[in-house]
Amino acid sequence: MKKSIRQYALILFMCMSPLTAFALDSQELPDVKEGIVTIETKDPVKLVGYTVGDVIEREVTLTIKAPYKLIDTSLPIPGYEKRYRGQLIGIELKSINHVKKESKKQTVHHIKLAYQVFTNNVVAKNAALGPEYLNLINATDKKELVKYRVPSLTIAISPIAIFGQVKVENNMSPLLGPLLMTEDKEMRYLKISLAAIALSLIGLLYILGKSAWLPRMGGAFAKAYRAVRKTGNTDEGIKQAISTLHQGLNTTAGMSVFSDNLSAFLHNHPDFYPIRTEIEEFFGLSRRVYFEPSYKLEGEHTADQNPHQWLTRFARHCRDCERGLIPEPMKAGA
Repeated sequence: MKKSIRQYALILFMCMSPLTAFALDSQELPDVKEGIVTIETKDPVKLVGYTVGDVIEREVTLTIKAPYKLIDTSLPIPGYEKRYRGQLIGIELKSINHVKKESKKQTVHHIKLAYQVFTNNVVAKNAALGPEYLNLINATDKKELVKYRVPSLTIAISPIAIFGQVKVENNMSPLLGPLLMTEDKEMRYLKISLAAIALSLIGLLYILGKSAWLPRMGGAFAKAYRAVRKTGNTDEGIKQAISTLHQGLNTTAGMSVFSDNLSAFLHNHPDFYPIRTEIEEFFGLSRRVYFEPSYKLEGEHTADQNPHQWLTRFARHCRDCERGLIPEPMKAGA
């Protein structure tokens, strides 16, 4: 009987002065039964480092099953400064945005809360947003009033300036979590370096490779270069190397190439332009070896100083041109 009288008085008092009733009696109501209210909160990712003037936003979504309804006047009031154990904590509710969607079975309340910090201290301290107590009423039984407690959110408020000696390890908030060193920059440099190394290795494989399975690596001069390297530095070996290179030129051109039609060959195969001088030198060496048997290779021409070594380098230059590469020019005496 006393409980019914008290609840009637509370309803009447709330109708007459809802704000005062919420402040005085909200926490004294019984808790709502489990399963009636479900809650989802969207809390800020940052929980530490707030200072004077910072705004902290929090979103709460309440789903209340019928026949219970939320008493709108029990929502927190903008301008209300939060207290902890009766003491002001320096956090004020700046604004509230309430949107509800009703259906026969339930009502969904989407509440956006914005708190603002109005306190400062010489050391970091913890503070709490909430708890907020909301009043519910049973629509089929107006006598039944219950409350629901929106969980609080603990944050850390930092001072604007620090005075005196501070030991970081003794003043770290447990809300901060472990301090991790970011490795994004190092990982980016590592990926760039690995990509550069991979491209360099592919380039070296393409330039120095002897296999024919890579693009443009099975040409006539790739085979000629391998054959010339195996010939010896003898008269017979030099003749064999010259013959192999002539065959490479003819295969590439699709016809017999000599000094008189060299321009036509270069016109059809412009990749060989960088070694035009070397090709002319090769024809001169070939003529002296095959058609001037009395001529001695005594160093009058560059190719005569070390014919086998020169022919080997010339074969490699032809192979490079065949692959679309520009070889380095031969130096005198090479």
